[in-house]
Amino acid sequence: MMKLFDVYPLYPIELVKAQGSTVWDKNGQEYLDLYGGHAVISIGHSHPTYVAKMSEQLSNIGFYSNSIVIGGQAELAEKLGRISGYPSYQLFLTNSGAESNENALKLASFHTGRKKVVSFTKAFHGRTAGAVAVTDNPSIVAPINDTSHVTFHPFNQIEGLSDVITEETAAVIVEGIQGVGGIQVASTPFLQALRQRCDETGAQLILDSVQCGYGRSGKFFSHQYAGINPDMMTTAKGMGNGFPVGGVLIAPHIQASYGLLGTTFGGNHLACTAANVVLDIMEEDNLLDNATKIGAYIEQELAGMAGIKEVRGRGLMIGIELEEAVGPIRDALLHQHHIFMGYAGKHTLRLLPSLAIDQPIADRFLESLRAVLKG
Repeated sequence: MMKLFDVYPLYPIELVKAQGSTVWDKNGQEYLDLYGGHAVISIGHSHPTYVAKMSEQLSNIGFYSNSIVIGGQAELAEKLGRISGYPSYQLFLTNSGAESNENALKLASFHTGRKKVVSFTKAFHGRTAGAVAVTDNPSIVAPINDTSHVTFHPFNQIEGLSDVITEETAAVIVEGIQGVGGIQVASTPFLQALRQRCDETGAQLILDSVQCGYGRSGKFFSHQYAGINPDMMTTAKGMGNGFPVGGVLIAPHIQASYGLLGTTFGGNHLACTAANVVLDIMEEDNLLDNATKIGAYIEQELAGMAGIKEVRGRGLMIGIELEEAVGPIRDALLHQHHIFMGYAGKHTLRLLPSLAIDQPIADRFLESLRAVLKG
């Protein structure tokens, strides 16, 4: 009998139903989901409008290739440009964050005619060949993945940028808030220094917004707190609320030509429907404001809580650095209090809930965390 390729350590929990921020396993046990399957659930599980629109689209046409007009693509580009504040940019649709980063790096190389890339310590940009080469984790870089063109510079360090970003640099890629790296926020001076140095050298600045984008920080893109305009932004995760869809937002100075990029599934009918519904609900329900409000409330309540060393992040992307190892804390929250949480490193809990959570949900989490930390 064929078995699954065993690369994921699994909790013995099989989820069969989900609604809002609540999920149920096959035994009927209810859980609070504050992780959204790696920041994917942006508007809440099984949102009735989302379910209705996806069902309607599937009953009409679920898929055809990019060789024909797919009306949802133009609708998505207009909507995303308007809501994100980048109406003059262009959109290339993909299926995932890694694929978005892969295409952004390729575009930067095409545009500049250069090969070298600058990335940063503790960066995570994906597992495909180009994306994993700019990821700071040697254990997931295979011998076939060429890394000779990549330089890693200390995250948030302005000193030395002029030495590593030169006229040979095609792209500088950075997360506005590092996710896997422990919810580390790129500072405003750091992002502004990157923009200035890229302007001086012609290198293309790519803001990896796969995890920290799409309203999670309280602004549409977290780098907007720094007031900079990147040459490209990459998205995925919360973009489709669970349906695989990603994208690259591309500044007007980068020219398109037939055959330059391509994808079989990117921008298909169902993906565009999912992404359009997400933006509609984000706008109708003021989810960016909600992320700011509830995020600030959670951070305020966490401040000074015994057992917490530091709280980092923006909006509903929160890292809680603990004085003790995170594993037993996360396990206690899951098995005793039935709350799904993430982690980053040995001491940091990662909070990535739906942008639609309310204060009672936040209070339930805070109460459980207090109880676990008290032991």
